[in-house]
Amino acid sequence: MTPTFRHLRQIGLGFALVLLGVPCQAQNPPAYSPSEEAGFEGYLQLLAARARSEGVRETTIQQMTAGLTFNPKVIALDRSQPGAANGPAAGSPAFAPYRRTHVDAARIAAGRAMYANVRSIAPAVEARFGVPAPILLAIWGHETNYGRYTGDFDLARSLATLAYEGRRRALFSDEFIALLKMADAGVPRSRLVGSWAGAFGNPQFLPSMYLRLAVDGDGDGFRDIWSSRADTLASIANYFRDAGWQPGLPWGVAASVPAGIDRASLASPMTAPECPRVHARHSRWLTVSEWRARGVQPLAPLGDKVLASLIEPDGPGQTAYLLTGNYRVILEYNCSNYYGLSVGLLADEIAR
Repeated sequence: MTPTFRHLRQIGLGFALVLLGVPCQAQNPPAYSPSEEAGFEGYLQLLAARARSEGVRETTIQQMTAGLTFNPKVIALDRSQPGAANGPAAGSPAFAPYRRTHVDAARIAAGRAMYANVRSIAPAVEARFGVPAPILLAIWGHETNYGRYTGDFDLARSLATLAYEGRRRALFSDEFIALLKMADAGVPRSRLVGSWAGAFGNPQFLPSMYLRLAVDGDGDGFRDIWSSRADTLASIANYFRDAGWQPGLPWGVAASVPAGIDRASLASPMTAPECPRVHARHSRWLTVSEWRARGVQPLAPLGDKVLASLIEPDGPGQTAYLLTGNYRVILEYNCSNYYGLSVGLLADEIAR
């Protein structure tokens, strides 16, 4: 299969989870025997053969695979992820404290400062891709704290290790081959470091997403999502456009919900094919005028004909939100309601 950024997000990138405040403590690295090391080296040869068959030059293959060893720490981190087969049970903390720690004064201030720094390039990115700069900055802020930390794991070693381990071999072997293609296209080996799960750069793209969606925003001939602000913003914007972002539509707005509303009648009859537990918390889709008729009032401008679903992340009586189709685009980046809500709310604060 061809993996998508969303697929890897669903299994947990670890690095992003740490930035979001989700505990991600590795268990003790599993024991690794000499025979298993030999097995890993043999598997590398299979990956090398596939890379050759897909046109990667021999010099690149040798450069990227020479000296690679299995990394038990990566497997320990992977298995400790919430929802992993051998990991701890995932908790469901309330959204309000999560919001306070992720849409906090420091992150808002840093986002506004970065917004001021990119004022000269943001309008062109917005005009080209139709995605507001504050949304792009909110993603950047959540993923790497505006580039302050992008990870220091060797990507080739991590991806080869995860592919060899086998639980999601198709996914990670595809990403390893994509990494070799990046190197073959001229991305320096020194740039190919990032999260333990294979994401890298300011927006934490995977290799396959870099190849498909990264953009040379400053026109220097190199898609530099590591140090170029223009390339970073344009690449995130291209990802959002590709995922279906609708220009001119907000991600959602806070809403007041009457105490006596019949919530059972609002339940969605549909089961999402991906991230069903995330989407199960959303109501059925109604127009804003239909929500108003039921007593649900948006607390910011939202057109009457806009389709929206309702989420009450902390239950009845607490802050609720009417979500548009653009909220689901944010979920394509990381399929977590708390991530999606905090990105949208951070973007709103940056824009103020």
